[in-house]
Amino acid sequence: MNVLYVLVPLALALALAGVAAFRWAVRDGQFDDVDTPALRVL
Repeated sequence: MNVLYVLVPLALALALAGVAAFRWAVRDGQFDDVDTPALRVL
C-alpha cells in the first residue's frame, strides 16, 4: 500500500509531462501539415 504513495504522483507527473509535450508540439506547428512530408519521399 505504501508504494501507491510513490506511484500515483509519479503517474500523474508523467501524464502531465505527456500533455505538456503534446501542447508544445501543437503550438510549435508539428501537426499543421501531415500530408506533404509523406509525399516528399516519393
